[in-house]
Amino acid sequence: MKSRLVTTAVVLALCVLTVQAQSGRKRVTPEPAAPVPTPTPEPTPTPKKAEKESDLLFFIGADRNDFSANFPFTYYDAVIGGCAERLRSGSSAEVDASNQSLSRGEAIKKAKESKDTYVVLLTLRLDSMARSNDDITVEFMVFAPTTGKVAASGNSYLNSNRAGPISIPRGSSSVLYREQLLKLAGEDAGKRILKSLHLETPKIPN
Repeated sequence: MKSRLVTTAVVLALCVLTVQAQSGRKRVTPEPAAPVPTPTPEPTPTPKKAEKESDLLFFIGADRNDFSANFPFTYYDAVIGGCAERLRSGSSAEVDASNQSLSRGEAIKKAKESKDTYVVLLTLRLDSMARSNDDITVEFMVFAPTTGKVAASGNSYLNSNRAGPISIPRGSSSVLYREQLLKLAGEDAGKRILKSLHLETPKIPN
C-alpha cells in the first residue's frame, strides 16, 4: 500500500515538473513569410518616329523670254536640270523645277507668298564681246521666302576643261555638247547656292 502511494506521488511530482517546464518555455513566434513580389510588366517600347522631312523647299525657274539672246529652250532645261540635281543631292530640301518662263518680278512675288520656299531664278547671258555660245554665262539669283530679298547670287561659266563626264564629241557647233556644259554649269550654280545659304547637308538615304 505504501509503495503505491509513493509511486503515485512520484508520478504526480513528475507531472507537475513537466507542466512547469512547459509553461516556462518561451514560445517562438514564426516569422511571417516574405511577400512574393508581383512581376512588373515591361514597358511597351514606343516606336521611333520617322525623321521629319525637311520643310525647306527650292523652286527653280529661268527667264526664257530674253529674245535678245535667242537661246534654244533646251539650254534652259539643261541648266535648270543640273541645278535641281545638285540641290537635291547636296541637301535635304525638296526641289521643284518649272519648265515655264519665270521673270524676276514673278520670282520675287512667289518667294514673298511662301514661308518655306527659296525661289531660284536662272538667267543665260551672252556678253557682247563673246565669240560664240560657248561663252554663255549662267546667272543665278535666290530670293528668300516671306521677304523676297536676295539671299544669294552669282555667276557660273561654261568651261570645256571642267571635271565631269561629257560623252558628246567636243565641238563648238555641237548643241548637245553645249547642253552638257550648261548642265554642269547648273550643277556648279546649285553648289554655290547651297554654300551661300549654309545648307550643304547630304540627304540621308532611306
